[in-house]
Amino acid sequence: MHELSVTRSVLEIALAHAQRVGANRIQRINLVVGDLSGIVGESVQFYFDFVSRGTPAEGAELSFRHIPAQFRCHSCGAVYEPEGSDWSCPLCGEMEPEPVGGRELLVESIEVEK
Repeated sequence: MHELSVTRSVLEIALAHAQRVGANRIQRINLVVGDLSGIVGESVQFYFDFVSRGTPAEGAELSFRHIPAQFRCHSCGAVYEPEGSDWSCPLCGEMEPEPVGGRELLVESIEVEK
């Protein structure tokens, strides 16, 4: 259910930026979502349709750009994207990964109508 609070934050960010530039309507919000963020795009869209009612963002399209999980091996320092559920290092085989990418969640851009 954390998607609801995330969605509210996305809406607040978008509305604040739209107001700052004097926009009448928000047409599209482009989001960057990492695979390790735990965010489910369909849930965000569902909640957005609800929380944006009666605002300049009502009916806006949400676009999701996904960032893959990326790890750094503590043993050899290799940076890699895991294959499925195998998070072991492809170079040395160690299973001590440190996440270095894929936890992102941000509003990348907003398309508005003035």
